[in-house]
Amino acid sequence: MKVQRQFVNKRGDKSYYKYVIVVPPELIKEAGFKEGDKLEAEAKKGEIKLKRKI
Repeated sequence: MKVQRQFVNKRGDKSYYKYVIVVPPELIKEAGFKEGDKLEAEAKKGEIKLKRKI
């Protein structure tokens, strides 16, 4: 996996980007996530944790 930066749009002299991480399907399945699930993220130094938002 790697972090990818994607251009979103430009307003005036500012450019805006979003960041995308493609997670392998086997990890999605192991975590029990399904397409359309809403997720929460928690970031700490060197790691990001995702969990299903209830």
